Amino acid sequence: MSCTGLRGTGTKGAQGIGESLTMTMAELTLALMVLLLTPGPTNTLMLLAGAERGMLRSLLLIPVELAAYLSVIVPLALLSHALADQLATLRPVVAVAAGAWVLYLAVTMWRTAPQPGTGAVVTAQRLAVTTFLNPKGLIMGLVLMPAAGATGAAFGLLAGCIVAVAAFWAFLGDCLPSGEEGATFPPLLRRVAAFWLAGLSVFIVAGGLAG
Repeated sequence: MSCTGLRGTGTKGAQGIGESLTMTMAELTLALMVLLLTPGPTNTLMLLAGAERGMLRSLLLIPVELAAYLSVIVPLALLSHALADQLATLRPVVAVAAGAWVLYLAVTMWRTAPQPGTGAVVTAQRLAVTTFLNPKGLIMGLVLMPAAGATGAAFGLLAGCIVAVAAFWAFLGDCLPSGEEGATFPPLLRRVAAFWLAGLSVFIVAGGLAG
C-alpha cells in the first residue's frame, strides 16, 4: 500500500525509470509479491470479503481487482518515459484522491451496521474504485514494470501475482471467526477494519505529499 516507494522520487529521479534500473523476472516476482502482499486498502477489502461471503464467493471479486489494477498499470508502464516529467505532479494528486476515498470507506464502514440480507459491505464497485486509486499501481506501473521491460511475459506475471495475492487475502478472511451462515462479519472486525482504513488514508496522503 505504501507510497514510500515513491518518496523522494521527483522529476529528476523519474527520468531514469527503465534506464538505470533493470530487473530479471525472478526479481520482478519478488518485488511484486512483497508490494502486493503489503496490507493496504485493496487487501483489506478482500480480507473483509472473505469474512463476509466466504472464500469461493470472494473469488468472483478477483477479476474486478485485476481489471482495476491493469487499467492503471498497463498505460503507465507503456507510457512511463513520457510521464516521467509529470511524476512529481501525479503522485500527490493520486495520493489525495486515494486517501479521501479510503477515508470515506472507513467512515462508511464504521457507521454502517449491515444486517443479513441487506447487501454486502464489500461490493465490486467499491473494490474497483479502491484498487484503481491504490498507490501501488503507480509503483508497479512507473517503476517495476518498466524496469522489467514491460513485456507480455512481465504483464502475465503481474496478473498471476495479483490473482494469487487476492485469493490469499480472501482465504485469510474466510478463516476469521464468523457468525451464522448468511450473517455479516462480526461488528468488532468491521470496526477494526474501519480504524485500519482510516489510518491508511492518512498514511497514503502523507506519503504522497512527502518529498
